Amino acid sequence: MKKSAKAWSSVLALGLCLALPPLSHATEPEAETGLAERVDKLEKSLVKGGMSRWLDRISLSGLIEVEANYEKFKESGAGSESSSDLTLATVELGIDVDFVKHVSGHVVLLWEEDETEPLDVDEAYIRLDGEDVVPLYLQAGKMYVPFGTFESHFISDPNTLELGETRESAAVIGYANDQLELSFGVFKGDTKGRHLNTFVAGGAYTLPEEAVPGLALTAGASWISNLADSDVLSDEIVSLDDKINGIHAFVMATLNDRWTLIAEYLGALDRFKAGELAFDGGNALKPKTWNFELGCAVTDALTIAAKYEGGDDLGELLPDRQYGAVASYALFKNTTLSLEYLHGKFETGDKRDLVTAQLAFEF
Repeated sequence: MKKSAKAWSSVLALGLCLALPPLSHATEPEAETGLAERVDKLEKSLVKGGMSRWLDRISLSGLIEVEANYEKFKESGAGSESSSDLTLATVELGIDVDFVKHVSGHVVLLWEEDETEPLDVDEAYIRLDGEDVVPLYLQAGKMYVPFGTFESHFISDPNTLELGETRESAAVIGYANDQLELSFGVFKGDTKGRHLNTFVAGGAYTLPEEAVPGLALTAGASWISNLADSDVLSDEIVSLDDKINGIHAFVMATLNDRWTLIAEYLGALDRFKAGELAFDGGNALKPKTWNFELGCAVTDALTIAAKYEGGDDLGELLPDRQYGAVASYALFKNTTLSLEYLHGKFETGDKRDLVTAQLAFEF
């Protein structure tokens, strides 16, 4: 969210004026008039000095999410257990700086209760782009590499994200215009070798607005040379002989700004050998996930959606079948209240019911 120069300069001017000694011989109206004049004078000098242009090049954004949940988990052949909790799930602050043409910086600070304590630098990268000269860009730093899209109506992350999301210090080059985006990146993975040896590549196409009246459509695919380097799987690796290629594809379509369909697939192209994954139970696995969602904007404020997702060779890591529904209501501008229910079944025979309520404020 952009801060105006006038707001910043007013704060600075007020602090300066309060620090000056009071006018002992002035009447109260005269003192107030003098203070107002000094504030106005300092505001004008700051704007004249270029502070307005400087502040306009800094953008702040943020997200606060509070969640309450109830979970009932039933192990195969055993009894069930339940739990509930209330957490400050997410505090996120984004800073975007664009001082020089063709060069920008992006930083995201993230705090998640019981997960990223203390504060974590979630993203931080420099971006060089051709803007109006040529539609090419170079992005370098810590980022979520361009493997997967992970769009969802739900509070809980889709299984495709759980399996494939990868955050690393990387370098990505790409081409982007209104219809087409292509990217290629490289980073040093956590599971194999001592060099920059993991690669990602992807592309997405967006249908022009005038092509089909009322239809907005985006589709794409991506590849990673070692799916074992994803944030989730890298923690499950016991040993790894060879890199495991991964593939991803998605389609997202919106009709008449009301109905939205999301379809996504992500999985390994090769098998992990038996014993390489902590959850494989001595079997060679080829993990894969998919997610289908259909959402409807009932009104400008109310959105409802249903999902069915699944996968194979996920063991006890993720449900291999899961369905659910969610409703989100915009209480006020940038403030949303959501309620979600999910029922999942694991390959082990375990079952889970999860109810989550979330209050989110975005700025």
